[in-house]
Amino acid sequence: MSDKSPTHTDTAGRDINIPSTTRSIPIAMLRARETMMAPLRHMLRRADVTEQQWRVLRVLAERGTMDPKDIARAASLLNPSLTRIMQILDKKGLITRENHPSDRRRILVGITDDGVALLRAAAPESNAIFSRLEAKFGRDKMDQLLDLLNALSEIDLETPDGS
Repeated sequence: MSDKSPTHTDTAGRDINIPSTTRSIPIAMLRARETMMAPLRHMLRRADVTEQQWRVLRVLAERGTMDPKDIARAASLLNPSLTRIMQILDKKGLITRENHPSDRRRILVGITDDGVALLRAAAPESNAIFSRLEAKFGRDKMDQLLDLLNALSEIDLETPDGS
């Protein structure tokens, strides 16, 4: 049974007034991320892309041509990081960059046929990884976890009222 106590004491018995690391949402999310990313990193190495590049390609394949700010938000990247990632993906021929039709100061980014081919080539291995997860964790739990994580992502903890 897990320890659900609201606070934790250190080895000397001092109350440090924070939850145990076994009940810490950020730590649990990091552990879960590493569980998922370990096999995916092998796949990404074989595809010769980084985690961040993969996310950009996935977003573009799913949503079509986009403004870089929207890509950054959808792929959970900072704008300066995205700039560097786009340079690499462009050099590899995996994305296109074109001027915005109504605002020449802006650009739009899309995925190339080679970018789609890379995703297609990696899809069987990616799908196999998620099939193993589903077999071990269960489809219902996966759906519930995704719903909970998406809801958590919508919360603004930086404002006092949380909205």
